[in-house]
Amino acid sequence: MHALSRTARLTGLFYLGNALTAIPGLIVIRPLLFDPDSAQATLSNLAAHGSLARVAIALELGMVVTQTLAAVWFYRLFRTVDAVTASGIAAFGLVSAVVGLMSAALLATAAGLSGDAASVQLLYLVSDNLWGVGALFFGLWLVPMGWCVLRSGWMPRALGWLLVGGGAGYVVSAFIAYLAPGAHVVAEALTYPASAGEIWMVGYLLIIGVRRQATLPALQTAE
Repeated sequence: MHALSRTARLTGLFYLGNALTAIPGLIVIRPLLFDPDSAQATLSNLAAHGSLARVAIALELGMVVTQTLAAVWFYRLFRTVDAVTASGIAAFGLVSAVVGLMSAALLATAAGLSGDAASVQLLYLVSDNLWGVGALFFGLWLVPMGWCVLRSGWMPRALGWLLVGGGAGYVVSAFIAYLAPGAHVVAEALTYPASAGEIWMVGYLLIIGVRRQATLPALQTAE
């Protein structure tokens, strides 16, 4: 296997790991613990499911690790294509990792409190809004990623455009979520292209890596 293909597959593996920690942590476990309408219900959920709360913290830490590694490996993959744009992928991805780190710290603090429903609820609300505003960077890192796909020719051009458009949609969705709270259906719909692009990207990196004809020129450039 060429070095470029190995880098691509490792990048895909870290990106997959990010999804596998994000989905159960944010989409499955968090709604079981956090009731945005009732501080007492949130406290009761934490008391009844203390181990689940600790799993949620561990999953967010897992997101931080895999997001960091994915950001660094995306830079390694695309640095010979466009160093500045590849740096943008890494920088925006690392900001997302910092968001996850802060959220994990808030959840850990909440899990350590007992009998203070108001404080627990506040910590969960801040964590929730960190992910809400962090959507800016979830979208921003897809735009340079898509641009590198288009510049390199290593992957389908349709994937590149889907990532660029999906990333822009994700950024817009973050503004809509706060400017027009009643339009949550629109805000959510704007994130679907980004999700489709990420799934395609992960699958392409893991299964194909990069187009076969790209490996030799890219390796020569890297040398």
